[in-house]
Amino acid sequence: MADRVKRLTVELGARSYPIYIGSGLLGQAEYYQAHIPAGRQVMVVTNETVAPLYLEPLRAALNHCTVNQVILPDGEAYKTLEVWQRIFDALLQQRYDRQSTLIALGGGVVGDMAGFAAATYQRGVHYIQVPTTLLSQVDSSVGGKTGVNHPLGKNMIGAFYQPDCVIADIATLDTLEDRQLSAGLAEVIKYGLIEDAEFFTWLEGNMTALVERNREALAFAVRRSCADKAAVVAADEREQGRRALLNLGHTFGHAIETGMGYGEWLHGEAVAVGICLAAELSYRHGWIARDQVRRVVRLMQQAGLPTRAPDTLSAEQFMQLMTVDKKVMDGKLRLVLLHAVGKSVVTDAFDPAKLLAVLQT
Repeated sequence: MADRVKRLTVELGARSYPIYIGSGLLGQAEYYQAHIPAGRQVMVVTNETVAPLYLEPLRAALNHCTVNQVILPDGEAYKTLEVWQRIFDALLQQRYDRQSTLIALGGGVVGDMAGFAAATYQRGVHYIQVPTTLLSQVDSSVGGKTGVNHPLGKNMIGAFYQPDCVIADIATLDTLEDRQLSAGLAEVIKYGLIEDAEFFTWLEGNMTALVERNREALAFAVRRSCADKAAVVAADEREQGRRALLNLGHTFGHAIETGMGYGEWLHGEAVAVGICLAAELSYRHGWIARDQVRRVVRLMQQAGLPTRAPDTLSAEQFMQLMTVDKKVMDGKLRLVLLHAVGKSVVTDAFDPAKLLAVLQT
């Protein structure tokens, strides 16, 4: 049985939903039965890496339902409209109806694509997130952002669509590659920087435990990250203001992912560099001290993450790619920058010359 389960709620009125966090949840029927009526059709969307590890325990927990699955190729390179169509092929071939439930079993790519399919199949069906990577547990499974990539820009096609629940089983992190674990830590660090200085300080003292996969430390980091994100999403579900703070480092990071080719850099790796660049740009505007930049870079390094942009991406290319971003409004690029550790702001009031200089370093 799952032990020490923590339940958080994303407060969105009629669209509110729980996040269950604990070890051993994935194979426990009770968490699914609470959200899927007996007999309902369920389509599990997963990938070639996760399916051999967790598909059978999940299917066993769904024995009160009619269950099928679609297994996608693994990787950001496959987060495309063409691969996404395979989910609809499976749903239509099995004649799934409007009361069906999709379950996203995997990391952020699976979650984004399954959620987008749920948002659009017969104009919207139920879905559940079962994230199996640190990045998806702390970030992409929570908040209702779904979508796919376009060759010209990351996540430019999608929808806001909230899940019925999120089931985050910390035990699945035991099978995660070291590189993927580090990528997730970039998003964890982000929460400390944008609005939670106390959490950032905790991370500075506990990063070694996280990298070593201490179960208790990981559970705390996932809970704190989800609580921070849930509060932001509850205040601004559709990113009209405060929610944009969650994109700290992402405009830079998406440019790296697009410019280098999807999948060459993991999302969290690109975001880590993006956060370091945002910190440096904030320093050059006099908004934070050099010591705070050092703290950011040092923590990323302790997490096993890169802190410098790829040399093969020129500053001019970088700038061009950054303009293909959802935060561009009225032709003006907006960035999430820092006024302190734990205090961030979305702004277009930065000096483009300073931005270019940062990208050239």
